[in-house]
Amino acid sequence: MNRLQDKVAFITGAGRGQGRAHAVRLAEEGANIIAVDICANMASVPYDLATEDDLAETARLVEKAGGRIVARTADVRDVDSLRTAVDAGVAEFGRLDIVVANAGIWSNAPFLDMSEQMYHEMIDVQMHGPYNTCRAALPHIVDGGRGGSVIIVSSTAGMRGFPNQVHYNMGKHAVVGLMRTLANEFAPQFIRVNTIHPSSVDTKMVQNDAIWSAFAPGVENPTFDDFGDTFIAMNLLPVPWMEPEAISGAVAWLASDDAKYVTGATIPVDAGYLGKYN
Repeated sequence: MNRLQDKVAFITGAGRGQGRAHAVRLAEEGANIIAVDICANMASVPYDLATEDDLAETARLVEKAGGRIVARTADVRDVDSLRTAVDAGVAEFGRLDIVVANAGIWSNAPFLDMSEQMYHEMIDVQMHGPYNTCRAALPHIVDGGRGGSVIIVSSTAGMRGFPNQVHYNMGKHAVVGLMRTLANEFAPQFIRVNTIHPSSVDTKMVQNDAIWSAFAPGVENPTFDDFGDTFIAMNLLPVPWMEPEAISGAVAWLASDDAKYVTGATIPVDAGYLGKYN
Protein backbone atom coordinates (compact mmCIF):
# COMPACT_ATOMS: atom_id res chain seq x y z
CA MET A 1 0.00 0.00 0.00
CA ASN A 2 3.01 2.28 0.55
CA ARG A 3 1.18 4.65 2.90
CA LEU A 4 4.46 5.09 4.79
CA GLN A 5 6.87 5.24 1.87
CA ASP A 6 10.36 6.40 2.97
CA LYS A 7 9.24 7.16 6.51
CA VAL A 8 11.15 5.79 9.50
CA ALA A 9 9.61 4.08 12.51
CA PHE A 10 11.19 3.39 15.90
CA ILE A 11 9.69 0.29 17.58
CA THR A 12 10.44 -1.06 21.05
CA GLY A 13 9.93 -4.68 22.04
CA ALA A 14 10.47 -5.65 18.41
CA GLY A 15 12.10 -9.03 19.01
CA ARG A 16 8.88 -10.99 18.57
CA GLY A 17 5.12 -10.86 19.15
CA GLN A 18 3.36 -7.56 18.57
CA GLY A 19 6.60 -5.63 18.10
CA ARG A 20 7.73 -7.90 15.29
CA ALA A 21 4.29 -7.76 13.66
CA HIS A 22 4.33 -3.96 13.81
CA ALA A 23 7.81 -3.80 12.28
CA VAL A 24 6.87 -6.09 9.40
CA ARG A 25 3.57 -4.32 8.71
CA LEU A 26 5.12 -0.86 8.67
CA ALA A 27 7.88 -2.16 6.38
CA GLU A 28 5.20 -3.54 4.05
CA GLU A 29 3.72 -0.03 4.03
CA GLY A 30 7.06 1.40 2.88
CA ALA A 31 8.74 2.40 6.16
CA ASN A 32 12.29 1.75 7.30
CA ILE A 33 12.59 0.45 10.85
CA ILE A 34 14.67 1.12 13.95
CA ALA A 35 14.01 -1.90 16.16
CA VAL A 36 15.07 -2.54 19.75
CA ASP A 37 14.51 -5.27 22.30
CA ILE A 38 16.10 -6.11 25.65
CA CYS A 39 16.99 -9.65 24.43
CA ALA A 40 17.30 -10.90 28.01
CA ASN A 41 15.05 -12.33 30.70
CA MET A 42 13.82 -10.46 33.77
CA ALA A 43 13.67 -12.09 37.19
CA SER A 44 10.02 -11.33 37.95
CA VAL A 45 8.64 -12.32 34.54
CA PRO A 46 7.36 -15.93 34.53
CA TYR A 47 8.21 -16.68 30.89
CA ASP A 48 11.20 -16.23 28.58
CA LEU A 49 11.57 -12.90 26.83
CA ALA A 50 12.91 -12.37 23.31
CA THR A 51 16.47 -13.28 22.39
CA GLU A 52 19.05 -11.80 20.05
CA ASP A 53 18.12 -14.54 17.57
CA ASP A 54 14.50 -13.38 17.75
CA LEU A 55 15.54 -9.80 16.99
CA ALA A 56 17.65 -11.05 14.09
CA GLU A 57 14.59 -12.88 12.74
CA THR A 58 12.59 -9.66 12.95
CA ALA A 59 15.32 -7.97 10.91
CA ARG A 60 15.17 -10.74 8.33
CA LEU A 61 11.38 -10.46 8.03
CA VAL A 62 11.52 -6.67 7.70
CA GLU A 63 14.05 -6.96 4.89
CA LYS A 64 11.94 -9.66 3.24
CA ALA A 65 9.01 -7.21 3.36
CA GLY A 66 11.12 -4.66 1.48
CA GLY A 67 12.24 -2.49 4.39
CA ARG A 68 15.63 -1.53 5.71
CA ILE A 69 16.30 -1.95 9.40
CA VAL A 70 18.67 -0.96 12.16
CA ALA A 71 18.22 -3.46 15.00
CA ARG A 72 19.85 -2.93 18.39
CA THR A 73 19.71 -4.47 21.85
CA ALA A 74 18.36 -1.82 24.23
CA ASP A 75 16.46 -1.72 27.51
CA VAL A 76 13.50 0.66 27.70
CA ARG A 77 14.34 1.23 31.37
CA ASP A 78 17.60 2.88 30.23
CA VAL A 79 17.00 6.06 28.26
CA ASP A 80 20.65 6.29 27.21
CA SER A 81 20.53 2.90 25.50
CA LEU A 82 17.39 4.01 23.66
CA ARG A 83 19.04 7.25 22.57
CA THR A 84 22.04 5.30 21.25
CA ALA A 85 19.75 3.07 19.18
CA VAL A 86 17.60 5.91 17.86
CA ASP A 87 20.63 8.02 17.01
CA ALA A 88 22.14 5.10 15.07
CA GLY A 89 18.94 4.64 13.12
CA VAL A 90 18.54 8.32 12.32
CA ALA A 91 22.18 8.46 11.23
CA GLU A 92 21.45 5.57 8.85
CA PHE A 93 18.08 6.73 7.50
CA GLY A 94 18.27 10.49 7.92
CA ARG A 95 14.94 11.03 9.68
CA LEU A 96 12.38 9.76 12.19
CA ASP A 97 8.62 9.97 11.71
CA ILE A 98 6.92 7.29 13.80
CA VAL A 99 7.33 5.94 17.32
CA VAL A 100 5.70 2.71 18.51
CA ALA A 101 6.24 2.31 22.26
CA ASN A 102 5.34 -1.36 22.39
CA ALA A 103 7.70 -3.10 24.84
CA GLY A 104 5.89 -4.78 27.70
CA ILE A 105 5.94 -7.62 30.21
CA TRP A 106 3.36 -9.46 32.33
CA SER A 107 3.40 -10.94 35.80
CA ASN A 108 0.77 -11.35 38.49
CA ALA A 109 0.33 -11.61 42.23
CA PRO A 110 -2.27 -10.51 44.77
CA PHE A 111 -1.65 -6.98 46.00
CA LEU A 112 -0.55 -8.01 49.49
CA ASP A 113 1.74 -10.75 48.16
CA MET A 114 3.46 -8.79 45.38
CA SER A 115 7.23 -8.49 45.78
CA GLU A 116 8.99 -5.18 45.50
CA GLN A 117 11.03 -6.55 42.60
CA MET A 118 7.91 -7.59 40.67
CA TYR A 119 6.32 -4.19 41.23
CA HIS A 120 9.36 -2.11 40.29
CA GLU A 121 10.33 -4.15 37.22
CA MET A 122 6.80 -3.80 35.87
CA ILE A 123 6.54 -0.08 36.54
CA ASP A 124 9.98 0.53 35.07
CA VAL A 125 9.04 -1.26 31.83
CA GLN A 126 5.36 -0.35 31.44
CA MET A 127 5.35 3.21 32.80
CA HIS A 128 8.90 4.52 32.54
CA GLY A 129 9.61 2.60 29.31
CA PRO A 130 7.18 4.59 27.10
CA TYR A 131 8.30 7.81 28.79
CA ASN A 132 11.95 7.00 28.03
CA THR A 133 11.05 5.96 24.49
CA CYS A 134 9.38 9.31 23.82
CA ARG A 135 12.24 11.22 25.45
CA ALA A 136 14.74 9.50 23.17
CA ALA A 137 12.72 9.76 19.97
CA LEU A 138 10.68 12.96 19.99
CA PRO A 139 13.63 15.36 19.56
CA HIS A 140 14.35 13.74 16.19
CA ILE A 141 10.73 14.08 15.03
CA VAL A 142 10.64 17.71 16.14
CA ASP A 143 13.94 18.44 14.39
CA GLY A 144 12.58 16.91 11.18
CA GLY A 145 9.82 19.52 11.02
CA ARG A 146 7.48 17.18 9.12
CA GLY A 147 5.16 16.17 11.95
CA GLY A 148 4.81 12.57 12.97
CA SER A 149 2.94 9.93 14.93
CA VAL A 150 3.59 8.49 18.38
CA ILE A 151 1.69 5.29 19.20
CA ILE A 152 1.81 3.91 22.73
CA VAL A 153 0.57 0.34 23.16
CA SER A 154 -1.47 0.27 26.35
CA SER A 155 -4.11 -2.40 27.08
CA THR A 156 -7.71 -2.87 28.08
CA ALA A 157 -6.01 -2.93 31.50
CA GLY A 158 -5.36 0.75 30.87
CA MET A 159 -9.11 1.37 30.81
CA ARG A 160 -10.39 -1.19 33.29
CA GLY A 161 -9.10 -2.76 36.51
CA PHE A 162 -8.13 -6.42 36.81
CA PRO A 163 -7.39 -8.22 40.09
CA ASN A 164 -3.94 -9.60 40.95
CA GLN A 165 -2.01 -7.33 38.60
CA VAL A 166 -2.14 -3.89 40.18
CA HIS A 167 1.34 -3.03 38.85
CA TYR A 168 0.35 -3.88 35.26
CA ASN A 169 -2.90 -1.90 35.54
CA MET A 170 -1.06 1.10 37.00
CA GLY A 171 1.48 1.16 34.18
CA LYS A 172 -1.11 0.77 31.44
CA HIS A 173 -3.28 3.52 32.94
CA ALA A 174 -0.28 5.82 33.41
CA VAL A 175 0.69 5.86 29.74
CA VAL A 176 -2.74 7.27 28.88
CA GLY A 177 -1.80 10.32 30.93
CA LEU A 178 1.53 10.46 29.12
CA MET A 179 -0.25 10.28 25.77
CA ARG A 180 -2.78 12.99 26.60
CA THR A 181 -0.09 15.36 27.78
CA LEU A 182 2.18 14.81 24.78
CA ALA A 183 -0.79 15.14 22.39
CA ASN A 184 -1.38 18.63 23.79
CA GLU A 185 2.28 19.68 23.91
CA PHE A 186 3.26 18.52 20.43
CA ALA A 187 0.10 19.31 18.45
CA PRO A 188 1.57 22.64 17.23
CA GLN A 189 4.30 20.63 15.46
CA PHE A 190 1.61 18.34 13.98
CA ILE A 191 2.93 15.39 15.99
CA ARG A 192 0.01 13.15 16.84
CA VAL A 193 0.02 10.95 19.95
CA ASN A 194 -2.43 8.12 20.65
CA THR A 195 -2.78 4.92 22.65
CA ILE A 196 -3.96 1.53 21.44
CA HIS A 197 -5.73 -0.76 23.91
CA PRO A 198 -5.64 -4.46 22.94
CA SER A 199 -7.24 -7.23 24.92
CA SER A 200 -5.58 -10.67 24.79
CA VAL A 201 -3.17 -11.09 21.88
CA ASP A 202 -1.70 -14.40 20.73
CA THR A 203 1.88 -13.80 21.88
CA LYS A 204 4.15 -15.27 24.53
CA MET A 205 2.67 -12.81 27.05
CA VAL A 206 -0.57 -14.84 26.83
CA GLN A 207 0.76 -18.20 25.70
CA ASN A 208 2.64 -19.23 28.84
CA ASP A 209 2.01 -21.56 31.76
CA ALA A 210 1.72 -18.77 34.34
CA ILE A 211 -1.20 -17.00 32.70
CA TRP A 212 -2.89 -20.28 31.79
CA SER A 213 -2.74 -21.28 35.45
CA ALA A 214 -4.15 -17.88 36.46
CA PHE A 215 -7.20 -18.55 34.27
CA ALA A 216 -7.50 -22.21 35.33
CA PRO A 217 -6.63 -22.14 39.04
CA GLY A 218 -6.00 -25.51 40.62
CA VAL A 219 -5.60 -27.31 37.29
CA GLU A 220 -2.24 -29.02 36.87
CA ASN A 221 -0.67 -28.47 33.42
CA PRO A 222 -3.70 -26.62 31.99
CA THR A 223 -4.49 -26.74 28.27
CA PHE A 224 -6.76 -24.60 26.12
CA ASP A 225 -9.66 -26.87 27.05
CA ASP A 226 -9.24 -25.80 30.68
CA PHE A 227 -9.08 -22.02 30.20
CA GLY A 228 -10.15 -21.24 26.63
CA ASP A 229 -13.83 -20.72 27.42
CA THR A 230 -12.86 -18.12 30.03
CA PHE A 231 -10.89 -16.13 27.44
CA ILE A 232 -13.69 -16.39 24.86
CA ALA A 233 -16.31 -15.30 27.39
CA MET A 234 -14.50 -12.00 28.01
CA ASN A 235 -15.07 -10.74 24.44
CA LEU A 236 -18.10 -9.82 22.37
CA LEU A 237 -16.59 -11.53 19.35
CA PRO A 238 -16.30 -15.30 19.94
CA VAL A 239 -12.50 -15.48 19.95
CA PRO A 240 -10.10 -16.11 22.85
CA TRP A 241 -7.46 -13.72 21.56
CA MET A 242 -6.38 -11.77 18.51
CA GLU A 243 -3.42 -12.29 16.24
CA PRO A 244 -0.63 -9.68 16.58
CA GLU A 245 -1.19 -8.56 13.00
CA ALA A 246 -4.66 -7.32 13.94
CA ILE A 247 -3.08 -4.79 16.29
CA SER A 248 -0.54 -3.89 13.61
CA GLY A 249 -3.36 -2.81 11.32
CA ALA A 250 -4.34 -0.15 13.84
CA VAL A 251 -0.69 0.85 14.31
CA ALA A 252 -0.25 1.28 10.55
CA TRP A 253 -3.42 3.36 10.32
CA LEU A 254 -2.36 5.67 13.15
CA ALA A 255 1.10 6.02 11.62
CA SER A 256 -0.34 7.02 8.24
CA ASP A 257 -2.00 10.12 6.85
CA ASP A 258 -5.29 8.22 6.90
CA ALA A 259 -5.32 9.18 10.60
CA LYS A 260 -3.76 12.62 10.15
CA TYR A 261 -6.42 14.31 12.31
CA VAL A 262 -6.50 11.66 15.05
CA THR A 263 -4.65 12.62 18.22
CA GLY A 264 -5.21 12.34 21.95
CA ALA A 265 -7.32 9.21 21.42
CA THR A 266 -7.61 5.93 23.30
CA ILE A 267 -8.33 3.34 20.62
CA PRO A 268 -9.49 -0.15 21.67
CA VAL A 269 -8.64 -3.12 19.48
CA ASP A 270 -10.17 -5.65 21.81
CA ALA A 271 -12.64 -8.03 20.11
CA GLY A 272 -15.38 -6.10 21.93
CA TYR A 273 -14.07 -6.66 25.45
CA LEU A 274 -14.73 -3.12 26.65
CA GLY A 275 -18.10 -2.98 24.94
CA LYS A 276 -19.24 -6.17 26.64
CA TYR A 277 -18.37 -4.99 30.13
CA ASN A 278 -19.61 -1.39 29.89
